[in-house]
Amino acid sequence: MRIVVLGANGGTGRRLVQQALDAGHEVRAVTRQPQSFPISGPGLEVVAADVTVDVPVSGAEVVLSTLGVPFTRQPVLLYSRSTATVLAAMRRQSVRRLVVVSSSATEPHHHAEGGFLLNRVIQPLVTATIGKTTYDDMRAMEAVVRDSNLDWTIVRPSGLFDSDNVTRYRLSENRSDGVFTSRADLAACLLAQATDRAWVERTVAVTTAEGAPTLWAMLRREAFGR
Repeated sequence: MRIVVLGANGGTGRRLVQQALDAGHEVRAVTRQPQSFPISGPGLEVVAADVTVDVPVSGAEVVLSTLGVPFTRQPVLLYSRSTATVLAAMRRQSVRRLVVVSSSATEPHHHAEGGFLLNRVIQPLVTATIGKTTYDDMRAMEAVVRDSNLDWTIVRPSGLFDSDNVTRYRLSENRSDGVFTSRADLAACLLAQATDRAWVERTVAVTTAEGAPTLWAMLRREAFGR
């Protein structure tokens, strides 16, 4: 299958490109910094592009977007603007399958596995302050995708962490009780959507059950780097 990966040089994007190549797919990795892209090999094309201006999707069978930006209190427009550009390019090239990464925080809810600290303190604080502009733009992106008339899927991970191994991750409609999602599992979920039609025109939450860190371990890692 011919796959275009947007945001290919990010933590999830790199894993997705490698998993797709390992599975025998042809991959076009789109990044603003191709010179720093660490993956090479047969079946891979690395392309420089600003996805808010144009997206090279010609010849693709599916577009998988892992685009993302760090939290900021400044307005965020990358998600909605890039998605509008992607959709226009896909229509011009008659490409129909699109899968985008959003976040579970676009629809804040009580996580049965989160406890008081996550549900009553961390989630309300982050979504109202440092994450507000990011999640606002993600919601705008989701609305644009749903109105696209393409074969779309929105993937909502929970808190991301690094892991080398893909696990038996969990999928659920719209939202999940799970607190964390490994980037390896997120990449595997995205790749699965390239050939699986079960979640077309649906929103799927993906979470990691095996080997996920505790909330305290994640907070300690973020605060102290260990």
